[in-house]
Amino acid sequence: MSPIRRSADRASGAAARPARARRRAVGAALVAAALLGSAACGPDGGGKAAPPPDGQAAATGAAPGGGGVIGGLTLPSGLPSGLLDGLPKTWDDLKKWKFEDWDNWANQHVFNNPVVKDFWNPDKMGDSKPADPAPPTTPPAGDSGASDPEPPVVKASPVARPYTKQPSGKVFFSAEGGRGNCSATVIADPAHPGKSNLVWTAGHCVHQGKGGGFYKDLVFVPAYNNSGASSGGKKAPLDQLAPLGTWWADKVVPSPQWTAEGGGTGDSASQYDFAVMRVHNQNGGGKSLEETVGSAVPVWFDAPRESLSVAAWGYPLFKPFDGQELYKCDGGKPSRLSFDAKRPSMLTIGCDMTQGSSGGGWFAKMPDGRTALVSNTSIGTEEHTSLSGPYLETVAKQALEYISKK
Repeated sequence: MSPIRRSADRASGAAARPARARRRAVGAALVAAALLGSAACGPDGGGKAAPPPDGQAAATGAAPGGGGVIGGLTLPSGLPSGLLDGLPKTWDDLKKWKFEDWDNWANQHVFNNPVVKDFWNPDKMGDSKPADPAPPTTPPAGDSGASDPEPPVVKASPVARPYTKQPSGKVFFSAEGGRGNCSATVIADPAHPGKSNLVWTAGHCVHQGKGGGFYKDLVFVPAYNNSGASSGGKKAPLDQLAPLGTWWADKVVPSPQWTAEGGGTGDSASQYDFAVMRVHNQNGGGKSLEETVGSAVPVWFDAPRESLSVAAWGYPLFKPFDGQELYKCDGGKPSRLSFDAKRPSMLTIGCDMTQGSSGGGWFAKMPDGRTALVSNTSIGTEEHTSLSGPYLETVAKQALEYISKK
């Protein structure tokens, strides 16, 4: 049985439930256990967008004394509730936010990531592993036209070396349960053309989600393992793993939906599972990330689904992959997946990439011939047959515009 089905399988009740339980987050290496992790699940389903908690709900949502285990990682209890402050009364109101509203929200969700020079070495990068998140708690939306049958699986193909002059790389971070990694993309900065220091990835690669906080020691490594020095289980020095340097994040803007609702499972929060980071080279220097890499892609918001042909890129880690090679899946026209019909349906393509590919960019050609980012890997299936990423529209555009101007 395919992991996500509509119509007949959905109507079959108990027979459909095991299939629904197979879609999950793919790859923030420790997606279920952040520095301020939480065992709280995502919002209720039923095809209705869950509004942000008010002050009282936020306080109870922290579940003092709660905690739990997700993906084999023990989560702390007694979590703070202030991370939900500054949210709008409804998610529709979020689309009307101006710069000042984003700034107010960001000031109440402070990202603190002091540089620890030479913290990231080959051993720490090598032992960062994906955790296995819990199954989804929310089934896909009903027969509302928001979800399509799962597409045929596409076999990932290796990207030719060298990896320099292309925008992909890896994100590494620390969490209470250990160290983790994801994939990410250098994107163009509207306010600083040709000199971008911005990186796009998944929200679950930078922030725990509901009841939690930001990861620590968050860095971006462009062109990771460019020469193949660490391929095949070989040990390699840092200058071979990170030929273009280690870039520390100094500001991160995930979607407010992810910080309020996200967790270790695939659900309606995954429909807003994205984040933008601003980074700098820990060794200084006058060149921007874009100038150093030689590439940055624009983000194409509200891209026309019907005419898209997308390719997902990333560094998958679970077998048969090892996290040392950059792969891509040419998925063609994406289908749709939705857990909440009032939110933009996710893009879905057939792809056999595994954990570690989370956050990796999804690329498509714009009418002018330029390659643009249209999504990022968020969730996939247990059988590694397909990947899904958020459809980037108004909220994503606002997040980029805010961090670009800040």
